[in-house]
Amino acid sequence: MKNIVILISGGGSNMAAIARTAEQQDWAGRHGIRIAAVVSNRPDAGGLALARERGIPTAVVDHRAYPTREAFDAALAEGVEAHDPALVVLAGFMRILTPGFVERFAGRLLNIHPSLLPAFPGLDTHQRAIDAGCKVAGCTVHEVTAELDVGPILEQAVVAVLPCDTAETLAARVLTQEHEIYPRAILAHLLGRRPVCDQERQAGSA
Repeated sequence: MKNIVILISGGGSNMAAIARTAEQQDWAGRHGIRIAAVVSNRPDAGGLALARERGIPTAVVDHRAYPTREAFDAALAEGVEAHDPALVVLAGFMRILTPGFVERFAGRLLNIHPSLLPAFPGLDTHQRAIDAGCKVAGCTVHEVTAELDVGPILEQAVVAVLPCDTAETLAARVLTQEHEIYPRAILAHLLGRRPVCDQERQAGSA
């Protein structure tokens, strides 16, 4: 069985989308892939309850209990490693990981970022896209490397920026696409396949 460990800090909507897709597509039965645990750095993260409702084991490694980022990441790594992960998935995990953590899980650490990387790495992506006059925005699934938001891109989805958009309305439409592409990219990565982008999917059905 290939184990996935998902790291969250908040409501866990991407985590829930991954878990829902895994159930609907029977990843465990068809591919030998399961979500082994959901781990949060915040004990009050709403996503922990969502995971428990689906019968997924949860754990908390509270970053406030550790004097340094390195100490927290070392404890987090030990907690993650206990589940023998084939893949570690960042799903709204609001901590910048140390190079030591990234190196430990190199090649099996994914993130989703709410922009069309390499455009707008970091925070406030939606407002920055609007302020720059972008006609499109979107989201990117990528491998995590020591440098923030520059790892190899696995899949992207594009969303039009509307004249009436605020950062909040754009974020909501992008989030819908995140829920679509993240599970798809995770499965493809674990199966050693290249994800099929939306344009290729549409061409194949034409």
